[in-house]
Amino acid sequence: MLLLGIDVGTSSIKVAVVDALTQECVASAQFPDEESAIISPKAGWAEQSPEMWWEHAKTAILRANATGKYNPKDIGAIGIAYQMHGLVVVDKAQQTLRNAIIWCDSRAVEIGNKAFESIGPEKSLAHLLNSPGNFTASKLAWVKENEPALYESIDKIMLPGDYVAMKLTGSITTSVSALSEGVFWDFQEDQLSGDVLDYYQFEKSLIPTINPVFSEHGTVQQAVAAELGLTAGIPVTYKSGDQPNNALSLNVLRPGEVAATAGTSGVIYGVSDQLIYDPQSRVNTFAHVNYGEAQKRLGVLLCINGTGSLNRWIKTIAGTGISYAEMNRLAAGIPVGSNDLRVIPFGNGAERMLGNKLVGSHFHNIDLNLHTKAHLFRGVQEGIAFAFRYGLDIMRESGMNPSIIRAGKANLFLSDTFTEAFVNATHVPVELYQNDGSVGAALGAGIGVKAFQSEEEAFTKSKKLQVVEPTAIDQYEPVYQEWKALLQQHLNKN
Repeated sequence: MLLLGIDVGTSSIKVAVVDALTQECVASAQFPDEESAIISPKAGWAEQSPEMWWEHAKTAILRANATGKYNPKDIGAIGIAYQMHGLVVVDKAQQTLRNAIIWCDSRAVEIGNKAFESIGPEKSLAHLLNSPGNFTASKLAWVKENEPALYESIDKIMLPGDYVAMKLTGSITTSVSALSEGVFWDFQEDQLSGDVLDYYQFEKSLIPTINPVFSEHGTVQQAVAAELGLTAGIPVTYKSGDQPNNALSLNVLRPGEVAATAGTSGVIYGVSDQLIYDPQSRVNTFAHVNYGEAQKRLGVLLCINGTGSLNRWIKTIAGTGISYAEMNRLAAGIPVGSNDLRVIPFGNGAERMLGNKLVGSHFHNIDLNLHTKAHLFRGVQEGIAFAFRYGLDIMRESGMNPSIIRAGKANLFLSDTFTEAFVNATHVPVELYQNDGSVGAALGAGIGVKAFQSEEEAFTKSKKLQVVEPTAIDQYEPVYQEWKALLQQHLNKN
């Protein structure tokens, strides 16, 4: 059986076709070739068109089909990974009513903070494991408050992956994992949060049917199948946010295991069997893909908005005409500490781990006679690595103390400079794997359609490429402490 995985990213849509028997990727494709735009009508706002995701997904699937490396009719199940925390709203005809408010949008911060205080910090953290903060529920509250006529037309709310599944199948479903990432789920009661629904005065009918992550979420409609060369009636059997999906694809499923990714955003994601939370909600706890009533599996998530987004920005500003590989090569020629250049990388919306403050990105100690674009490239990568260290120290306060971190050799982990800075700043070795979100989604579909006996069996042929050990902690630690002091100065201003 072949499995189709769709990864609905912020920058592009990636798809992969995987052979369930060999667990090998047969073909992959993405669209668009350049990064998708983020619509920002006001400072701190971030939106994308759900219809754009669907058109891009179809184009990516047709590109994969065009490789001729497989028969699309042999695809037997579909899995979807997606950018987390977004809000899609549709009417009874399944038409979108507005652009999606995506993960890095900051407009609902104060709405969520007021909900946190009204529900009560202690009760909110004990039951939701988070503050409502800037998550999907608070974004919906913003729509209700600011676009009341539109709100009245909403039939169902969705996350980005739910929308793509709806376009494939005509069915709208969700899961406990998805609801928890929107901060709609009460973990103490194991049900929709009455506190959140009551405080925001949301109708329960807005919530789609709740299914397990690994289960049927609808079957492909005849017209869609004809357009994409698929077999009508094949099921969508997996939907997950991109970070739980990344952890799944790295076989991070058991308590104590930790995954990381450094794409548009940066994430450290650890699995726990305890209902733990950060008292300040700087890191967040959600239901993992294998969460169930009999087996509590929680994902403790640290998210940094300004990682790959900053690396992309510095490429646009200073690296025009060169590749990321060339940027990495230039950065490697600069000594540790970038000759005193320090970069604070928080310029992509409010940062949860900094108390939802808008700190911005800052370049310190620029010497016009010394620093070159190579220094900028290295300084950016070191600054991002130091942000990971800062966040990991917060996770350590909650008992998450990884002895090793797994990551895909992709995005910033393609850079030896960044990887070296990451392991030496955090003091934790990294195992690098050949991994991809769309491949993980495909294997998730295989789990959902029972092509494998267990979640673990889906990754028995996972390829570990290398282990990177920290060997220069003494060089990086004083640089990190300088960076941390500069960050504290910015935090004190906010």
